[in-house]
Amino acid sequence: MARQVLLFVFVVFLSTVYGQVSYSIPEEMAIGSVVGNIAQDLGLELKRLKSGKARVYAGDNTEYIELNKDRGVLTIRERIDREALCGQTTPCALDFQIILENPMELYRVTVEITDVNDNAPTFKNNEKRFEISESAVVGSKFLLDKAIDLDIGMNGLQSYILKPMNNFALKLHNQADSSKKVEMILQKPLDREKQENISLLLTAMDGGEPVMSGTVKIHVTVLDANDNAPVFTKAVYKTVLTENSPVGTVLTSVTAYDADKGQNGQVSYLIPSGLHGMSDLFRVEENGEIILVGEIDYETARHYEIDIEAIDKGGLSDSCKIIVDVVDVNDNSPTINIISKSHSVNEDSAVSTVIAMISVNDPDSEKNGQVHCVMNDNIPFAIKSTSNGFYSIVTDSALDRETDSGYNISVICSDEGVPSLSSRVTLALQVSDVNDNAPVFEKSSYAASIVENNTPGISVFTIMAVDADWKQNARVSYILDGSSTNGVSISSFVSVDAESGVIRAMRSFDFEQMKDFVFRVKAQDGGSPRLSSNVSVKITIQDQNDNTPQVLYPIQSSGSLVAEMVPRSADVGYLVTKVVAVDVDSGQNAWLSYKLQKMTDRALFEVGAQNGEIRTIRQITDKDAVKQKLTVVVEDNGKPARSTTVNINVAVADSFPEVLSEFTDFMQDKEYNDNLTFYLVLALAVVSFLFIVSIIAILSVKCYRWRRDQMFYKSNGNLPVIPYYPPLYGDAGGTGTLQRVYNYEHYRTTDSRKSDVKYGGPCGQSIISLDTSGSQTLPHVQRDIMSPEDLRDQT
Repeated sequence: MARQVLLFVFVVFLSTVYGQVSYSIPEEMAIGSVVGNIAQDLGLELKRLKSGKARVYAGDNTEYIELNKDRGVLTIRERIDREALCGQTTPCALDFQIILENPMELYRVTVEITDVNDNAPTFKNNEKRFEISESAVVGSKFLLDKAIDLDIGMNGLQSYILKPMNNFALKLHNQADSSKKVEMILQKPLDREKQENISLLLTAMDGGEPVMSGTVKIHVTVLDANDNAPVFTKAVYKTVLTENSPVGTVLTSVTAYDADKGQNGQVSYLIPSGLHGMSDLFRVEENGEIILVGEIDYETARHYEIDIEAIDKGGLSDSCKIIVDVVDVNDNSPTINIISKSHSVNEDSAVSTVIAMISVNDPDSEKNGQVHCVMNDNIPFAIKSTSNGFYSIVTDSALDRETDSGYNISVICSDEGVPSLSSRVTLALQVSDVNDNAPVFEKSSYAASIVENNTPGISVFTIMAVDADWKQNARVSYILDGSSTNGVSISSFVSVDAESGVIRAMRSFDFEQMKDFVFRVKAQDGGSPRLSSNVSVKITIQDQNDNTPQVLYPIQSSGSLVAEMVPRSADVGYLVTKVVAVDVDSGQNAWLSYKLQKMTDRALFEVGAQNGEIRTIRQITDKDAVKQKLTVVVEDNGKPARSTTVNINVAVADSFPEVLSEFTDFMQDKEYNDNLTFYLVLALAVVSFLFIVSIIAILSVKCYRWRRDQMFYKSNGNLPVIPYYPPLYGDAGGTGTLQRVYNYEHYRTTDSRKSDVKYGGPCGQSIISLDTSGSQTLPHVQRDIMSPEDLRDQT
């Protein structure tokens, strides 16, 4: 069968391209038959069909046609019967859409279904009976049932044939609905006496190839005289009927008159049975009223033509037509169908990105079927009409997942009827995160402190950055920004935990060497590309009282003796000397105080607590010794306090020779005391070393014996004694063939220690020694000769 292809393409600029393709195929094509190459006709590549998840969308209708994405063709999915699909409507077409995603694209496809001659004309009844008076005049009309052919065009009903045609002829009348009114006309008077019953055959034929036909038998009974046939007052009656009118509604009333008297003048009305479905919707009463007995739906049929036949008792009849126009009421809400939608959209999507496509249909007419759609307010989306009945929902402004992570988009479609009817559909849309936010630190800069002499690896403090993105894009890691302090890499001072942001000290800090240092930490997220931010961190080293005061004056020297001279004539408050000391610590740890710890004469000198000045506190007398020794303690203010001492020699004399004689003896005493101290320390060290060595030796012997006993107890017993002859068994001092010393390997059970073991010797008592390998040796005490027999006896 030939297949016609018509291609129309048009573009609507809404970030989505729409096209339309039309095909024409005959009905009743085999399942799997190719309708058309949709990929070629629309200029699409096969990989686009696959990547875009191309599919057929037919709304609520049956999908008669499917898409083969591998071949790019449309094929028949279900059997297509044009008569079941469209009835007498022409042209008959299937309308559906091809939907693609990423990005969304919609292509409208129309497939026209052409008719094939697969239906023969049929009559509702197999026979028709008439009773006609023999007095019926030539030209009397008798309405016949119409034949029904579901096909259309040339395949539909084309002609009728009436046989035989001795008394009657056939007359056809074309009607507005393209059907034919069939009448049988009396062309020759009837004579009941000659022929009381007449049989006719009416044949209806279509114009297809081959021609198909249907027949109905007509039986005519000739009655006695009936002069006049009924006559309707109008040939055509017109009326209107509102859809959804209740059953029993009177449409109109028809009237037919018969000039005869009596029974021949009584007229009855009927709806011919050949009118398809009319008797299910309408009924004619005896008085000519047309009554509604079924449901009228404007969307099903907007126009009806009803043939009414009037018959008298003599069999004569007349016919008229009632044209019923159905008036639409707004009884259908708009139907919203979601053609395609995205469940999520990237927050960086461009404006006018299509996120959903819907179709809206209202089967009502005129204003009742005119629909407009709106969405809920305060959302960054808009709805745009793309073509008749199709809408796209697009982004109207920039999206930000951090502000709104999802939307419920409500689409409300209302018609313009009175009252207006509406429908609603809600679309749930998630906004997908993109890495558009860098980590943000809680503070613009950080400052922390750590006490010097800290333990390496100790936690100093924690920094934290927050990323407003989601999941991997919000996963923050921390790294040290490459920098150095005084030429030393910052990584040798501190480290930062990549996950938690904990900053740890990598070394023990010394306040006296470094007071503080500054570095930068970078926080970066896990997105692609990575976004990062930096923050400045300052760590201050806190001083700890870890330094003792250092005496600058007087200078302490072990090689020479320095003494301060005080004349005996010195007044009270005489400045003898001044102790000068410093502490490299800072703050209170460096505040120094002075006090005398030891002195020869406690009532002669004092030291200033703050300035370290040593002064006399009384007048010097002749009884005061020339040689005075002072011990001054210099102490800082730290916690705990640290101190140092300084020894000051003071000579109370007026002349230098006097001082020299006194201090020469003092030097000798000092040297002797120093040597004595050295030897005492050396002796203590030697004694300690000898003590430790003795303890180790004792423990080694104990351990050795314990292991030997354990090995002896665990050796296996109940085995024969095996003599062992060492290679060098010759004894120069003995006689005979056997030497006097024998080695034995002997194995015993773990409980063998509970019994005695005795070995007999030839001439004396032998002793048993156990070496570490578990073997027993029988040494000789006397060099006597033992025979093999004696040896076996001992065994």
